[in-house]
Amino acid sequence: METGFTKWIIVVTVVLCVLLELIDTSIVNVALTQMMGNLSATQQEVSWVVAAYGIANVIVIPMTGFLGEQFGRKNYFFFSVVLFTLASMACGQSTNLWELVAFRFIQGIGGGALMATSQAILVDTFPPKQLPLGQALFGMGVIIGPTIGPTLGGYIVDNYDWPWIFYVNVPVGIMAAIFTLLFIRDPDRIKNAIPRPLREIDWAGIGLLIMGVGSLQFVLEQGESSDWFEDNTILLFSTLAAIGIVGFIWRELTAAQPIVDLRVLAKSRNLAVGAFLSFVLGFGLFASVFVFPIFTQRILGFTAAQTGYLLLPGALASGFMMPLIGRALQAGISQKFMIPVGFVIFFIFTFWMSSRISPTAGESDFFWPLMVRGVGLGLIFLPITTMSLAGLQGKDAGQAAGITGMIRQLGGSFGVAIVGTYLERSIAANRVALLPNISLYDPETVQRIQAFTQNFLAKGFPLEQAQRQAYGALEGVLMKQVSLITYSQVFTALGIFFLACLPLILLVKRVRSGGKVDLNAAH
Repeated sequence: METGFTKWIIVVTVVLCVLLELIDTSIVNVALTQMMGNLSATQQEVSWVVAAYGIANVIVIPMTGFLGEQFGRKNYFFFSVVLFTLASMACGQSTNLWELVAFRFIQGIGGGALMATSQAILVDTFPPKQLPLGQALFGMGVIIGPTIGPTLGGYIVDNYDWPWIFYVNVPVGIMAAIFTLLFIRDPDRIKNAIPRPLREIDWAGIGLLIMGVGSLQFVLEQGESSDWFEDNTILLFSTLAAIGIVGFIWRELTAAQPIVDLRVLAKSRNLAVGAFLSFVLGFGLFASVFVFPIFTQRILGFTAAQTGYLLLPGALASGFMMPLIGRALQAGISQKFMIPVGFVIFFIFTFWMSSRISPTAGESDFFWPLMVRGVGLGLIFLPITTMSLAGLQGKDAGQAAGITGMIRQLGGSFGVAIVGTYLERSIAANRVALLPNISLYDPETVQRIQAFTQNFLAKGFPLEQAQRQAYGALEGVLMKQVSLITYSQVFTALGIFFLACLPLILLVKRVRSGGKVDLNAAH
């Protein structure tokens, strides 16, 4: 265990790396429009900038335990920091879309390793009694990263060109690489380990993981824009995902030395429950970050920077809560109590947001609901993490951390895909439901059209054109109302989903944090 100055330098290094990795999952979203213009790309083509990073992430995360043991955790972490930094620079230098997509994939390979391996390094940095504090610091990056991405991205896009969303990674990456070389050390178990010969590596498991999880991530990223199963490409990759995932599960349960040991799920009921709750956490975290900016920018007309600044206080609230929650866990407060409280608070956030959605809503209407969201996520993440890994030792802990990390990322992808599809289809359905209320035989509708027509006539438009624009304005009013109803339904549905998952807490065995969790192998 490290102490004093060295300990906190390591903490700063790995938390910054976690922030970089997760900020880059969302920072590009606000720059896609600018990229489309500069790189002459369509909306569907530019979505690959997001998809490539996510696919690489979800493939690498479950393999980090094996890769850290094979090459040494310090070496693997240093390589990943350098790879992420160089790829970030290359992304900013890209001259065409597919060059940028390729470098984003490479950036995702490095980034996935940063998140998973950082957790293990923090565990080795803190003594067992302070383990919840180490996990809390890791959690700060996990919760704050996806939320701060739109804030930083919005500021950069409003004031600079899109390449700077990648260049900002470079100085932090250089600093992290230097600190890694100077301060991070491998634990004796990894330092003295003998790497597996190439012939003994689970190449079949790696191939099936890439095919299954990579194809699934592709379907989730591209399904909405391709009309899901109406598209032959989505059908093909869905088939590959099913074959790959089933084959991967079979292979990892039967292989003598699997790349991802799924048998660890059978050793710990808390891990199995925690893995599902990690999926729920990822779903809520990424879906809420996805839907809120769309609503404020498309419906209320906020800028990307305005939206980002709104999200920031709640994210910071989560970060500030993490050490407090860690100390509460050290004091013996049960995860079985904290997790339901967090779920209920998140439910309150969703219903509060649902009631705040209106055409006249302003920034002040969303401040406190988003603060409540931050508190709820803070109460969910750390208890789930410590509960999932409690009682596991050595390689089992490393495998468990990789599995829960992958599932949390997949939960986020499912959340964004499902919410995006729900928005698109519910807007159409709600429009059909409201249309009967608009009729030329309805006096109120006629008055509204006449008022719009007079307004356009007053601006100098001919009568025929003024009438056409009046009908267009009425359609705009209708669609705004439809959108408000739909976004309100999305937040309500998110809250109900969280409440529906609460009974799973009954399956959790009570665990204590103090000294019973050996995560020295965690990745």
